[in-house]
Formats: sequence, structure tokens, C-alpha cells
Amino acid sequence: MRFCKHLLVIGLSAALLSSCASSPTGRGQLVLKSDAALAAEGSKQFAMLRKQMPLSKDPATVEYVACVANAIVEVLEGKDAAMYWELAVIERADVNAFVMPGGKISVFTGILNVASNQHQLAAVLGHEVAHVTARHTNERASQQMVAGFGVDVAAILLGGGYANQTRGAQQGLSQAVALGVLNPFSRGQESEADIIGLEYMAMAGFDPRESVQLWQNMSDKNKTNIPEFMSTHPSGETRIEQLIAHTPKALTLYNEAKAQGKEPNCQR
Repeated sequence: MRFCKHLLVIGLSAALLSSCASSPTGRGQLVLKSDAALAAEGSKQFAMLRKQMPLSKDPATVEYVACVANAIVEVLEGKDAAMYWELAVIERADVNAFVMPGGKISVFTGILNVASNQHQLAAVLGHEVAHVTARHTNERASQQMVAGFGVDVAAILLGGGYANQTRGAQQGLSQAVALGVLNPFSRGQESEADIIGLEYMAMAGFDPRESVQLWQNMSDKNKTNIPEFMSTHPSGETRIEQLIAHTPKALTLYNEAKAQGKEPNCQR
């Protein structure tokens, strides 16, 4: 029995060593789950969400969000570009957006009251796309698997995204139990998604400086709520400081995109 335990430890150690990966920023990751399996489950849950949540019936709103999302996705390369990206615009007042594995993005119309123009919406969508390309869901599932929690995939599909600090979005989603619970990404992952998303929006021709204004808007709207929503997101001030620090690089990408004629004109 002791010998078997040693074999188990050795086997687990070998698996961990063979499953080391790097995020787009170069941060080391532990990735044990099958991306294909997670994507398949993401597609399944996304289809259920579209049936159970109130989708927007306003063509102008849907086309506006899709215009920004398409511009972001078009700058992706390799397997990320080849992914079958899908979008759902949900008619709810909650300030929220989240992503599922396999490139399934959901945006609540309430966030359009905070993201006041296409550039600020691009900051939101760039952030959500970054969660997928950085394999954050796989990383969290792998970490919990190693910890011995027996993670249920459906319970880690819905990332915190830009959830309202009042948890209104979580309450709104509770009616669809089959979709799992909101299990937010870690603060480190949220910060990483901000940085990667900032570059995506800039490469697509959206002004990265507007990401700072977005979070100023978010902070103004949520002054009376907890400073670090969903218990894992960086505070508004922390987020703004990080974005400002990475703005010079993003501005270079933005100017290069404009020189290439990338100037999106998404209008609502």
C-alpha cells in the first residue's frame, strides 16, 4: 500500500511537470484539463444560457456589441483566431459580462450604461477574450483538481468578468441552476486579463486610454459598494493604476493599428 502511494505521488508529480504552460504574458500556469473538453462543455452551457436568459431583441444594440467583439477577435492569431467565437447580448440591467471556455461571450445590456462608447466597450470585451486566450478557466479547474476538490466543470464556467459589485448578476443567473455558479477568476487572472485585453483593443484600433475612463465610470457607479467586487477583482483604483502603467505600450500598438487603417466605427 505504501509503495502504491509512492507511485501515486510520483505519477502526480510527473503529470504536474508535464502540464506546465505559460500565459500570453509569460506567467507560468498549471494546465491539466482538456481544452477541447472544456470548450465542448462551454458550448453546451452557452446554448442553455441562450434558452433561459432574456436575449436582447434590439438589432442596433446587438449589432453594436457584435461590431466591437468582431474587431477584437480579428486581431487574434493561431488557434485563438480559429476558435468558433459566439456572443449573447442579454437584456438585463446588471453591469456584467462574462466568458465561457471555447469563446462564448455574454454581455448584459446594463454594462452599456457604464461603457459609454465603443472604446470602453472594447476594454470590456478585450478583457473577456483575454480570459479565454490565457486559458484562465482551465488553470482554475486544474488548480482545484490538484487540491483534491473534484471540480465540477459547470461550476467554474462563468467567470467574474465585469460583474456588478452588488452581485446582482449572480442573482440573475441563479435561476439557471444548470449553468453552474459564478466562480470568479483570481485577482491575478483579472489583472492579467486587463493587460492582455488592453493590447487586444489597441491592436484592433480602439483607444486604450478609454479603459481608464471605463474604470473611473465603474468606480463612480459603485462608490457605495465593496471596493473589491466578487472578492477577487482588483479594486477600481488598483485596476486604473495597472492600466495606466501599461498604456504606453498599448498606445504604440494603437498607433500602429491606425497606421494600418484599423479604425472601427461601431455605433449604437
